[in-house]
Order: sequence, then structure tokens, then C-alpha cells
Amino acid sequence: MEKRDYYEVLGVAKNATTEDIKKAYRKLALKYHPDRNPGDKDAEEKFKEAAEAYSVLSDPDKKARYDQFGFAGMNGGASGGFGGGFADFDLNDVLNSVFGRGFNFGGSGGFSSFFGGGGRSGGRRAVNRGTNLRVTVKLTLDEIANGTTKKIKVKKYVPCSACHGTGEKDGNSSSTCPTCNGRGVQTRVMHTMLGQMQTSSTCSTCGGFGKVIKEKCTSCYGEGIVSGEETIELKIPAGVYEGMQLSMDGKGNAARHGGVNGDLLIAIQEIEHPELKRDGIDLIYNLYISIPDAICGCSAEIPTIGNKVKIKVDSGTQSGKILRLKGKGLPDINGYGHGDLLVRINVFIPNEVSKDDKKILELMRESESFNPNSKRNESFFSKLKSAFRNII
Repeated sequence: MEKRDYYEVLGVAKNATTEDIKKAYRKLALKYHPDRNPGDKDAEEKFKEAAEAYSVLSDPDKKARYDQFGFAGMNGGASGGFGGGFADFDLNDVLNSVFGRGFNFGGSGGFSSFFGGGGRSGGRRAVNRGTNLRVTVKLTLDEIANGTTKKIKVKKYVPCSACHGTGEKDGNSSSTCPTCNGRGVQTRVMHTMLGQMQTSSTCSTCGGFGKVIKEKCTSCYGEGIVSGEETIELKIPAGVYEGMQLSMDGKGNAARHGGVNGDLLIAIQEIEHPELKRDGIDLIYNLYISIPDAICGCSAEIPTIGNKVKIKVDSGTQSGKILRLKGKGLPDINGYGHGDLLVRINVFIPNEVSKDDKKILELMRESESFNPNSKRNESFFSKLKSAFRNII
């Protein structure tokens, strides 16, 4: 199925409120739920499509990225481990946020059985999941322009090497939980006007792990995790920006008892460039020139990313004029080309001048060439030439 705009999927406008988005998704979830449409592949796809759209539009940060960058903004602009989009949300969590924790249709497993035990997290995985880690990476403008690879050392929870993350003293120190039969959850089926509704809760006996440990590991005391550290290689794509957050699946804290690792969240922080200022994907450079250079024209050397270029300033250039150097800005995070380098001309006005300079300036004041409200009646340059002769 071709990917559709999230607002189109839910049938809401871009200025829709959070409540409007929630109502629209609730309606579609009830309509296309697999238990109400057994064997209907089209309904199945629409059900998942609506869940994906809601997971983005109901989250202020994701919604802002989507509004600005479209689908490309949902993957963090990275590859090779950075996650986002549909793979970055739990379908059970989406339903639970709208219908309540443990919501389900049907007496035969409903949503959980349809997606193999509850979407990405599954029965126990939704409970037994490691926490996320957050780090900040500082990048120079050159690194942002070209992309870079960073190696960072992260202190985190890692699987216990003594028990390999099981929390058991040996391989025969646990048994299947008799209360939940290893599922990690207890379920209850209710009959409502919408049909059968199944609610789930964490097993009170095993705490959601599906097994009961008889003898605990003496190194991790039955937790399956210990404090450690890991050196992680981050591949930062070109075009990232201040405040942007990337994620690496499974690089967060290890989960207790061999569950699913959390994610590593990478916040981008830009190091200010001494000469260039960023404006989206454009760069701004303030060029200061003298009054004679502004009048007569000149050439100037301009810093860009990685090197310098020469530009020509035409005679009669006014202060505040902007020269645009095409493609000399930053790359777009979504691959839509490069921004420009905007050179803003600033004519330098000195605070103090010498007596000789002041004589020249007095002649300039008298010249019609320097009167913005008058036509030029005589050559400024002939007067200026005579003035230099008198001074010399």
C-alpha cells in the first residue's frame, strides 16, 4: 500500500486538536480492527496505517518533525541503526493510550494474537524492557555539513556475565509461572455492547517475567543486569540541527531477565562557528568593507564550509545588500540539495578620522555625488583628485 499523508489517513486537518486526532483514530481502530474483519488484508493494513498516523500526530515532537520534514523527518535522517517512523512505536501502547491499558477485542487473543503477542513488545516485552539512555553530542558546522562518526563511552546496565542475563544461579533455577503459564500477564474477558473486550494486567506472581526464579544469581542478585559501560559508534548524518534527536535501537540499558534493551537517544548540539551563522540550511556571513571599497568596488575572500572563495563587490554597493552564493550552505537532512551562503554587506563607518581624512570627507559632503536628494553636477573624482594634491 502506498504511504499516505498522516492527516489524510485520520481524516483531520493540520490544525486539528489532540482530542480531534484521538477521536478520529478511535473511530478507525474500531472500524478496521482485525477481530471485526477476519481475513480482510485491506482492513488489516488500514488498521496499522491508522495506528502509525496516530502515534506520530498525537506526539507534539513527532508531529512538529512531520509537519516540517514529512515522512523523512520520522527516521531521524539516519541509517544503520537510527530508528523512527512506524518501527518506533508500540501498537499496544497506541491502543492503550486511546482505549485504556490492556484493551483488546475478541476472546481468542484479539490484537495480541494477531501481531504475535502484542506488537513490537509482545506479552512480557512490554513490561520487561530496559530504560532509554540520553546523550548530547556537540558538533561543529563542518561536521554538520559533511556528516561524521563519533565514538562515545556510555555507562549503562549490561547483561550479567555470570548468569547471561537470566538472573538464575544456574540453568535449572527457574520454572514457568503457574499463575500466567509463562505469558507474564493475567487476562480477563468482559462482554460489552461492542463485543467481547479483553483486559490484561501484569502477573502478580512473576511480575511480568513469565517465570519464577528459585535460586538467584549471586552476582546480579537475580536481576540479570549489572552496571557496566559500552563504547558506541554514532554515525551522524549530514544536515542535522540544534535540538534534533536521533535514536539507536537497543543501545540503551539492558532489561532485567533478558528482556528487550532500551534505546539510546542522541540530542544534537551545535558548536557556534566563529564567522558563519546558520539560518536553517542557509549560512550567513557579515562582510565589512570600507567606504572607498563600497564606492569603487573591490574583491573579498569569504569563508565557506571547508575552504574560502573570492567574490566581487560591485562599485556603488549599498550597506545591507545581500550577495547569494548558490549551494554554499548546508545540506538538507532529507537530501533535497544544499542551502546558500548569504553574504551581507556592511559598510564600515569609523568613529574617528585624521585631519587630512576629514578634509576629504568635507569635500565629499559638498559633492552632489554624496547628496542622496540631488543630481550630480560635477565629477566627484576630480574634486577628490585635487584634494589629494593639496594635501600632498
